[in-house]
Amino acid sequence: MNTTSPINAAIFGLAGPELRAGEAAFFRDCNPFGFILFARNVETPEQVKKLCADLRHAIGRNVLIFVDQEGGRVQRLGPPHWRKATYAYDFGELYSNNTQNSLRAIWLNFRLMAEELRTVGITANCAPVLDLPVFGADPIISDRAFSRDPDAMIHMAQACISGLTAGGVAAVIKHIPGHGRANVDSHKALPVIDEPIEELSKTDFLPFKALNEVPMAMTAHVILEQIDAKNPVTVSKLAFDKIIRGVLGYDGLVMSDDLDMKALKGDLTDLTRSCLGAGCDIVLQCDGNLANMVKVAKGLKPLEGDSLRRAKLAETATAGYEEFDLEAGLDEYTAIMTQLGS
Repeated sequence: MNTTSPINAAIFGLAGPELRAGEAAFFRDCNPFGFILFARNVETPEQVKKLCADLRHAIGRNVLIFVDQEGGRVQRLGPPHWRKATYAYDFGELYSNNTQNSLRAIWLNFRLMAEELRTVGITANCAPVLDLPVFGADPIISDRAFSRDPDAMIHMAQACISGLTAGGVAAVIKHIPGHGRANVDSHKALPVIDEPIEELSKTDFLPFKALNEVPMAMTAHVILEQIDAKNPVTVSKLAFDKIIRGVLGYDGLVMSDDLDMKALKGDLTDLTRSCLGAGCDIVLQCDGNLANMVKVAKGLKPLEGDSLRRAKLAETATAGYEEFDLEAGLDEYTAIMTQLGS
């Protein structure tokens, strides 16, 4: 990590497939921790590779660049230039029939995905989803999760994270401490989870606790009514202290989910201060609107103390690259998926 100037506690999106002069100047002055790409930023492998290089050049360091590349319906890099990756829940269906082969397929899928990402300069993936969907909940999670069973989820998520890490791509577990029971989509409204903490500790919290050594996590914009009935987890110091850092024992870097989602209310500057004050190490703001980024910047603070320590550790998660025969790996993955009937 370049320490010549303070690094601010933000991850920003940008407007389009090319870095604009105004964006470059803002990013140089603000010096955020990282960037995140969306479909609007993606055209071809050559274009994405140049965009990532331009972002790093703008701030003068080898910054982490994130993407949501889960597979299924959440895949920012897709055909015709990238594979159409399997839905997480499809792996869960296979897991119940052949555990060993399904775990190998998951590892191969995310190892192949890591190569696709790293080749164009993307070094962090906001995956896997550890939320355990329940019947009757809003479908925003549903097939994005490997399983409804905590033990199965843990094993499959471990295979996913291992595949990404072997490809030199850092994983981000989400949405801590659990979004699977949400009664509404937090992109549109604020979900309230009213189950007792004792019940959540036996179910929803288990994957996050089991994988609490993964260096990065993203929050769920949900209210845990039994902990803080007024504030979503992302802006709740009670939820951070008692649940994320307490019950779950998570000491990695925590980023907010997108500040632009409708689950959060208020001015972006105030929201930024509230997130960082509650316990988020980093705020995530995705819409690519420069005026909104400026509002976020007004509420930012430099990474320091435990947050700086966590950020440095998160950056090392890209250092575990292992050589991999892509052609052989894809052939093996295809053979396993064919054998398993997918």
